Amino acid sequence: MQGNGLEARLRKLEDLESIRQLKARYLSCCDAKDVEGMRDCFVPGKVTIDYGAIGVFDHRDQLIEVFQKLGGHDHIVDMHHGVNPEISVVNDDTACGTWGLYFHQINTKDNTLTQLGAYYEDEYLRTEGGWKISKTRCVITSTQMLRFTEGTPLVMFAGRSMIAP
Repeated sequence: MQGNGLEARLRKLEDLESIRQLKARYLSCCDAKDVEGMRDCFVPGKVTIDYGAIGVFDHRDQLIEVFQKLGGHDHIVDMHHGVNPEISVVNDDTACGTWGLYFHQINTKDNTLTQLGAYYEDEYLRTEGGWKISKTRCVITSTQMLRFTEGTPLVMFAGRSMIAP
């Protein structure tokens, strides 16, 4: 990014806001099961997506395929909240950031509730279509899984690591 003048500072602010909007759009698309919207948040072609137990992918379509298998059902109700973003614009076309994630899922078929705490480590590229995610890693920091029966919820798991799907 050239210079410290008003124009450069304004562009940096606009870039930071565009990246915040990109991540918000991605999380909202996940909740809405909008796979085309999710796909559009990533660069086309080679990308690095490391979602731990869910999988490691080198193309956005691989993530979409797994998402549709695991969460693309009417009985899965998701809530993804991205919090505490720390974003740095590295130069005119690259940026990086970390985000906290609060994830809450209700599975009405299995009568389960899953709550995760995690953080994302992201890298972004400016493309002709705006800022896109080029690399992301999600690290689970806490997990709680409950099963709802006729009485009190039963804790199935509570700890750091998510149980593999």
